[in-house]
Amino acid sequence: MKPATFEYHRPATVAEATALLAEHHDAELMAGNQSLGIIMANRLATPDHLVDINDLDELAYVDVDDDTVSVGALTRHRDIAASPDLQEAMPMFSEAAEQIAGPSVRNLGTLGGSIAEADPAGNYPTVLAALDADLHITSSEGERTVPAAEYFIAYMFTDLAEDELITGVSVSRDPFPTDRTGMAFLEQKPATQTWPTISAGTAVRVDDPNADEPIVEEARVALANAADVPLRVDAAEEAVEGEPLSEETLAAAAEAAIDEARPGGEMHADEEYKRELAGEYTKRSLETSYDNAQH
Repeated sequence: MKPATFEYHRPATVAEATALLAEHHDAELMAGNQSLGIIMANRLATPDHLVDINDLDELAYVDVDDDTVSVGALTRHRDIAASPDLQEAMPMFSEAAEQIAGPSVRNLGTLGGSIAEADPAGNYPTVLAALDADLHITSSEGERTVPAAEYFIAYMFTDLAEDELITGVSVSRDPFPTDRTGMAFLEQKPATQTWPTISAGTAVRVDDPNADEPIVEEARVALANAADVPLRVDAAEEAVEGEPLSEETLAAAAEAAIDEARPGGEMHADEEYKRELAGEYTKRSLETSYDNAQH
């Protein structure tokens, strides 16, 4: 099957792209084209207008300063995975990108495309939830900023309007000083190029990275594919904060993840199994983050 007839547009600026979206309300955006082409080829989507934003080089960037980590929406997975600045300042981003599908997808796929698709099994939505990221969104009417916690509303349903374009994301570095923070992104997959059964993104900040048993000052825990949106597990964070990480606090965090997870069953993993995985990967990821926070 081939796509239905459509009109192709290739804007050179964000302003041109948003003007096209405002003019053509049924238009579809194309960046990495990792999903849209398949959907259109099977005529599950039949837009009259296709807006290709691959020339918007202004949206392809990684910017790390003393206060903020910012990543542009058109930044490819491969560049996020390979960025030395991200690997140092916010390694959860790079680890998540490195585990997306295979090389062909990582070479073409973009941060913005993944966020716009908003699949709760996706890597970036989980990272954004864990890090309290802000999403920057533009339309012909202007710009706005949306916290990740408010952006993801329901299964593949977001706060993004049809005439809006995600331009980038930003994360405050204040809670995550490099010298006292460890991060991890772990996932369980039935096969390399499939969606993960469960993923866990965690961050741990400690009081003294050189202590034998540093105290966890702050923890972040978010899970992919454990609910209909990226799942931030506040109770798991609270379970490990205020004392050194231990088998007891890890067990409490795992139990909190099991209690809060509301996964859908899949062919290779029923709901009960996925809840158990949510607990196990919360535990493993926290332990890895804690180890990474120590020197």
